[in-house]
Amino acid sequence: MRPIAPALTAAVLTLVGGCYDRKDQTPEAAPPPEPAPVLAGVDLGKPVRALGTEPFWSVEITPDGLVYTRVDQPAQHAPNRGATVQGTVATYATSTDLNQALNVVLIATECSDGMSDRTYPLTAKVEIGDDTLTGCAASVAALATRDEAG
Repeated sequence: MRPIAPALTAAVLTLVGGCYDRKDQTPEAAPPPEPAPVLAGVDLGKPVRALGTEPFWSVEITPDGLVYTRVDQPAQHAPNRGATVQGTVATYATSTDLNQALNVVLIATECSDGMSDRTYPLTAKVEIGDDTLTGCAASVAALATRDEAG
């Protein structure tokens, strides 16, 4: 084999280099993340708790998942696939680690738990398996503030 002449090498590099545009290789900036929806002043990107009485139950909604607890049953965990928001209603649809469908609907209407004088910014409806439960919901931070104050 004969070595390529230095002039030919320079010509090829100039041709290839002339076709290369650094701007074509610049990655596009990622779009900014979508802000979490807010419903009745409650940031759904932060922990929210739905709760009810008779029977006592709760659903803790965090960015990582949902945890359903009820006094007479084992806790069930489910992935948080995000809320579908339509107007004043947010719906979480998922399934638990015990293979139960879990749907949590939060509605931007003031709610009273029926056992105290507390009011909550959201009304909650939870469907799990064959059960449909109704109650109230608020941000975990707001609930903690109320517990400390009262």
